[in-house]
Parts: sequence; structure tokens; C-alpha cells
Amino acid sequence: MAEVTGNRRKGAARSERQPPAAGRFWSRTFALALVGAFLLWAALPPLQFSPLALLAPIPWIVLIRLAEMPGRRPYRAIWAAGFLFWFAMLHWIRMPHPATSIGWVALSGYLAFYLPLYVGLARVAVHRLGISAVIAAPVAWTGLELARGHVLGGFTMASLGHTQYRWTELIQVSDLAGAYGVGFVVMFLAACLGRMLPISDTSTASRSRGAPRGPRHASHRRFALWPAAPAALMLAAVLAYGYARTDRGEEQPAARIALIQGSIDITLQPDPDRPARMHRQYAELSQEAVERYGRVDLIVWPETVFGDMLLTAEQDAAPPGEWSGEPEDFQERIVQAAENSRLRIAAMAKVFEAAVLVGCTRQHFGPEGERIYNAAVFARATGEFVGWYDKMHLVMFGEYFPFADKLTWLYNFTPVNTLGLGVQPGSQPRAFDLDRLRIAPNICYESVVPQVIRRQVNQLAAEGCDPDVLINLTNDGWFFGSNELDLHMICGVFRAVESRKPFLIAANTGISAWIDGDGRIREQGPRRATGTILAEVVRDRRTSLYLWWGDLPAGICLAACALCAVVGLVDRYRRRARRPEKQPVPSPVPRDAVF
Repeated sequence: MAEVTGNRRKGAARSERQPPAAGRFWSRTFALALVGAFLLWAALPPLQFSPLALLAPIPWIVLIRLAEMPGRRPYRAIWAAGFLFWFAMLHWIRMPHPATSIGWVALSGYLAFYLPLYVGLARVAVHRLGISAVIAAPVAWTGLELARGHVLGGFTMASLGHTQYRWTELIQVSDLAGAYGVGFVVMFLAACLGRMLPISDTSTASRSRGAPRGPRHASHRRFALWPAAPAALMLAAVLAYGYARTDRGEEQPAARIALIQGSIDITLQPDPDRPARMHRQYAELSQEAVERYGRVDLIVWPETVFGDMLLTAEQDAAPPGEWSGEPEDFQERIVQAAENSRLRIAAMAKVFEAAVLVGCTRQHFGPEGERIYNAAVFARATGEFVGWYDKMHLVMFGEYFPFADKLTWLYNFTPVNTLGLGVQPGSQPRAFDLDRLRIAPNICYESVVPQVIRRQVNQLAAEGCDPDVLINLTNDGWFFGSNELDLHMICGVFRAVESRKPFLIAANTGISAWIDGDGRIREQGPRRATGTILAEVVRDRRTSLYLWWGDLPAGICLAACALCAVVGLVDRYRRRARRPEKQPVPSPVPRDAVF
């Protein structure tokens, strides 16, 4: 009898050490989520196996269709898979400075939440509202991509639709619903493929705590053919629209624009010789471009590569704290210095006999004190200084810190700005006349956020300055030739189709590009090397519904996500309210019990 008692004690101890049956399924949920994450990673740069984007969501569709996901904490497993995806995709954030590795981990952790949100909201739609996964999956995905494009300033790199940026006919729907519309189409096709698969729900014996318990718990053990029909109709409709909307190239070039791509890596370590070295390299490349291409209407330099600052000042500028003389003396000197600064840029245009659009830092002195702006400066070939555009959409923690305008000491502990000042946002977009064209610059990260470019184009059009060409000036030398260069350029492809305007990119270290209104990359520069591109730009006279109604289609999807979230929360509250109280746990058998 004592031996039996001992065996029972050993069995009880062993059962306490082993995880419950549901816990053993955690790896299955993680495996499915991770397979989808890996396939999506492979569909994006650097591998760019774009057909894999149609397969990547299928494991997630399986998780959505299962009556109950395996595991006690399945959403944690899905988050972990999402974190690994973003951790691998965004590794370039660590490159500028060791401190930016914190941002790498933090941003990956934040973006990872969208994958379990997607699965959870789609499961509510399927199992509580009785909606087919063919509809629920693309709606939930598109709504959450829209949210990702707005929350915390917006981040749309590595979107699902970006995997298809070279499929010109497919991406034409961007002039209806933006890049979000392309993502909807890709997810719809993947959902149809996922719905065709037979699944056998083996997790009913080990019920997941967080799974919705609705009326639709039937397993689908047969291969379904009906989803092939909506998939074929969707693909045919999208490609037919794309073919009809593709430009046939009847317009003649209206301007010859030279995009200058130098290649000097940027670090946050002090390098006093770098500004002069960059200026010299870009001046030599510009001279070579003029000699090679002949007549050039405009020369474009990337963001912040002009060696000197552009100084601007007001008559009543307040002197800085270190100024020891009279305020009037400072005001007189700074106004003259500002005039000389403008003349240096204008003289460069006269030397090249071409208009110039160059990226530089603008240092402004006004009554409120000193301010720093990230600017694009324009001067005509005649040597006339015209003006500048200040970057409007700044990168949080990259160009400014929240509330640092009142807590300026924050900049003393960060590598954001070597002057100890945060970059200030511009107040309005600008357009500059270039003979037969009107150009509108944007700077760096602004091309990543679709609503920023759309807002600028619409505002200029309302002012009677509708631009013909959009030009992005960016300095991606921080990222040492990584896949960030591809991800950034891809955003320009979709901005071109959304606005139906040629989109030019001048990028330090690459990837510079000439993109037409169809989103077709006519020419692109090398990676982490010098080069020049001559873009013979054609005015695109097509209109875009996306410029008119913006993110309304994706907004409807986001509203549907909000509805599913409410239904899911209410259902969870009701289930908790119906849950019986826990019974007291019986006392363990005393060691000296007699059997």
C-alpha cells in the first residue's frame, strides 16, 4: 500500500511539473504565425520574392478559421512571431548609433501587436458575426494597416501591398484606395486560398481561454472550390482596371531633371570635414551630369548635403544668449549673413546654368530666438534665389522629442541634433515654377506617410499651384545600404500612383529613382554608390480619386474593425460574468495517510 501511495505521489508531482494539454499546443500556434511572418519577410526586401505574399497570410487564415486556437496564450505566441518579423525587417534602425537600438526593439514590439489584433478581430467577425474569412481577413488587415499609417506619426513601410510594387497593372488601384487598396487585394486573394484548404479542428478538447465561443464551430474537412471564383473575379477586375488606367505615353517630355546621388555614409559621430566633403562630391557629380547630358533644366541634390546652412533672419531677430554685443549690431550682421547665404546657393545655379533644388539645414533667427529647419532650397538658372520648403512631417525621436520645446535639456542626452536644438516643422507646402512644369518638394520620411503627400498636393491645388512633379529629397546614408533603401523607394512608387504624378527621388547613398505616374520605375540609381539619373519628365494629366476621398475606403475597414472590437469585448465580458466561481481546492493528502 505504501508503494502505491508513493507512486501516486510521484504521478501527482509529475503532472504538476508538466504543462497542461493546452500548453503543449502553444508551439503549433506559434509555428503557424511564424511561417506566415517568414513568408511575408521573404516577399519584401531584401529577398523580394513577391509571389510569396499570396501565401504568407494563409497560416494566419487557418488560425482565424479554427474554432479555437491551440494553446493557453495563443495571442502571445502570435505577437512573438510578429515581433520576430519586425525585428528582422527593421534591423537598420540600429545602424546610425548604438542608442537607436532601443528604438529598434521598441518599434518592433509596438508593430508586433498588429498581427494578434488582426487575427483576433477577424476571428470575431468569423465566429461571432458569421462573416466568411474571405471578407473578414482583408477588411481587418486593411483597417489595421490604416491605423498603423496614422498612430504615432504613421509607419507604412513593409505593408502587404508593397510586395507587389513591380506589378504595374495590379498597383493601379492605388488611385482609388491608396496602397491600402493593393494590400486589400493581396489579402483577399490569400484569404480565398486559405478558405479553400480543409482544416480539422483538433483543439476542441483543450479549449483556449481567449477564443470566442460562437455558433460557428464546425470543422471544414473538405477542399472547397467556391473561393476560386471570387479570387478570379477580383484579380480579373483589378488587372482590367490597371490596364485601362495605364498611361500610353503620348505626352512629350516637359523637363530634363538630373538627380544627383552621392555616396557618403552618415554617422552621429562628430566629423567636421564631412559637410565640405559632401559638397565637393555633389558639385563634381553635378558638373559631370551637365557635361554628359547637355541641357539640364533642374539639378536636384538630396536632403542636407549642401555644405553650408541656409541662414534666414528677421529685422528684429533676438540675439542668442552667447552674444555679448548690442542687439542692433547682431541684427545687422545676421541679416547680412543671411543675404550672403542666399547668394551662395544662387551662384551655384548660375555656374551649372540650371535651376537647382538642394537639401540643406535652415537656421532661422527671429524675435522668438533661433530655430532649425530641414529645408529644400530652390534657385533659378539665372541666379535668382526663389525660396525654400521646410519639412512639415518630422520623425519622432529622430528629429524631435515630444514636449522638448519646453524641456530643451532633453536634447543634451540624445544624438538627435548636434546643435542641441530639435528640428522645427514647416508650416505649409511649397511649389516652384520650372519653365513648363511646377515642382513640389518633400523631404525624407514624408514620402512614407501617404496622407502627408496627399494633403500637400491638395493644399497646393486649392491655392492654384497644383504641382506637376513631386520630388523627394532624402539622405539614407544612415542605413549603410540596407533594405531600408528599398523600403523607402517603394513608398515613392505608391505615392506616384496615388497622386498620378511623376515622383522623383534624390537619395544620398541611394536609391535614387525616376518613377512615372503609373508607378513604373523608369530608372534607379545604385546602392551605396555614386550615380546620376536624367529624368525626362512627362506631365501626367490623369486625375486620381484617392486625392479626392483619401483613405475613406480603408477608413470603412477600420470602422468595421472597431465594430468587431466592441463585439469581442462585450462577448468577453459576458462570458466572464457567466463563469462560475472557482471551487476551493481540496487539501493535499497527508504524508502519513493510511490506505
